Amino acid sequence: MVRAGASGPASADPRRALVTAYLDHLSVERRLAATTRVAYAQGLEALLAAVPDVAPVDMRTHHVRRALAQLRVRGLDGRTIARVLSSWRGFFRWLARHHGLGADPCAGVRAPKVGKALPKALTPDEARQLLERPAEGALEVQDKAMFELCYSSGLRLAELVGLDVPDTRTILRDGEVTVTGKGGKTRTIPVGAKALAALRDWTATRAQVAGPGEPALFVGARGARVNPTVVRRRLALWGLRAGVGQHVHPHVLRHSFASHVLQSSSDLRAVQEMLGHASISTTQVYTHLDFQHLAKVYDAAHPRARKKG
Repeated sequence: MVRAGASGPASADPRRALVTAYLDHLSVERRLAATTRVAYAQGLEALLAAVPDVAPVDMRTHHVRRALAQLRVRGLDGRTIARVLSSWRGFFRWLARHHGLGADPCAGVRAPKVGKALPKALTPDEARQLLERPAEGALEVQDKAMFELCYSSGLRLAELVGLDVPDTRTILRDGEVTVTGKGGKTRTIPVGAKALAALRDWTATRAQVAGPGEPALFVGARGARVNPTVVRRRLALWGLRAGVGQHVHPHVLRHSFASHVLQSSSDLRAVQEMLGHASISTTQVYTHLDFQHLAKVYDAAHPRARKKG
């Protein structure tokens, strides 16, 4: 997380009015998630702090390089610096369209190279071991429903905790879940039989935990909508108790869903749609096949790979 040093109240720096207008544009017109807005705000605050007394429309490449150097001095890793630079690029593109910025000061500036680190997917056996652990008590019945649904349909954590009670009726009736993901994009994903069964168990138990009139499908111990941090903590604990030999978090379940569906179907476009990726290149990075599986597919399908009898 990027945090700039203290630089006085926002009203003391008129440059922040431009930043606020840009962040409002992200929220209202591009419909980006609140967490994305916070990340962009932190990145732009770091830019203003690193280049004081220079209006954004007057910034040049040397200003951007100086700001990046300060991020490196603060010990930020390459991935974080790349995200910050991306927020600056978006800001300057917006300034060019709406406020007469000429040359893009980020042009030619490259972020540090970052390896494409992916969460390790569970094997099908590990996923089975995790999810077939018996539930003990109402909250664990809920845990099982949440984790089965994540693995069954590849939901993001925010999409999972955002589900409401009326969604349950649709899911159980149609065998599909409809969620609104990044960029305000809505998609519908099939829900598997195991997840449907776990969801039925939870709906029969939910009244023991949920507060009166609470609309959220999944709730915390106090009966209100469950916090994402609680879901992460409970899934990690569930993995330990199930004896899975790696740290399990919601993104691992989403990655496992994508990897296992792709290994079974080889339909990259379908997986892209189910994950809600705007670009198929994102899906190609996100979902990796192990080489042993690819070799088996090749040996079975390629005419020059088949052994003559």
